[in-house]
Amino acid sequence: MLLILLVIIIILGGLFYYKVQENGGGVKGALMTILGLSPEEIENLKPINILLLGVSEDLESRLTDTIIVCSYNPKKQIASMISIPRDTFIGNNKNKAKGTDKINSLYARSPDKLIKEVSNITGIDLDYHAVVNNNALIEIVDIIGDIDFEVPINMDYDDPTQDLHIHLKKGMQKIDGEKAELLLRFRHNNDGSSYPSEYGDNDYGRMKTQRSFITETIKQTLVLKNVTKSRQIVDTIFDNIETNVDTKDLLPYIPGAVEFDVNTIISRQLPGESEKLNDLWFFVHDKKETKKMVKEVQSEINS
Repeated sequence: MLLILLVIIIILGGLFYYKVQENGGGVKGALMTILGLSPEEIENLKPINILLLGVSEDLESRLTDTIIVCSYNPKKQIASMISIPRDTFIGNNKNKAKGTDKINSLYARSPDKLIKEVSNITGIDLDYHAVVNNNALIEIVDIIGDIDFEVPINMDYDDPTQDLHIHLKKGMQKIDGEKAELLLRFRHNNDGSSYPSEYGDNDYGRMKTQRSFITETIKQTLVLKNVTKSRQIVDTIFDNIETNVDTKDLLPYIPGAVEFDVNTIISRQLPGESEKLNDLWFFVHDKKETKKMVKEVQSEINS
């Protein structure tokens, strides 16, 4: 029985090795083999734009705490992330501004309205969208493994109404799924202090931390030890998020991603400033600067 098993392993190993070499060898070839892809399927891939949404479900309404437009060009191996502040003003009249004029309230009314609004603000046609809730984030990070990440400041915040308690120390540490949720939701401490101004306080600081953590997560996902988990990682993500992306549409992009240098990710946020309208704080984006910034980023992605 052991001899038969050994022969089977040798035969399967030989076939696998042959197929890997046929697909170009290396980690990329291994991934193509594991995922059942041919070189023809990935050589003509086009750039894609995905709207990434992080949704909080702790309250009665579903609010989008995280709104990021992500773009990726597999041929040029370049990607970008543009954060949209959750308090971005979307109303028609500042004098009549109310809570529902914040962009993070749109998802509860209609995901399509939110997608359309982000497209209107940025001028980017969004091919896909992906909605990640709090519990999904924990599972996704845990399957990838703890993420080595440098927490920028001491974080101490408690909100009994949401059963939210954030207590993280400044410095390099391993972030598991549970800590990741706390890290990405933090805005300010119990005493009102927040990120330093040079980092970007409150929501601006949180958006920067979100983009940095996503970058570090991608780095760890693409290491060799996670290659054999690629199918599991993709399946787990699709089991825990709401998206219009079909697995078969995404899989061809994975092998090329192992060659991607995450240090080249273009990281931006919507230009503008905070304004108090009718006793409520909003983020009012600068349309001219937004158009200029998006044009610069998209020219890098699509040229």
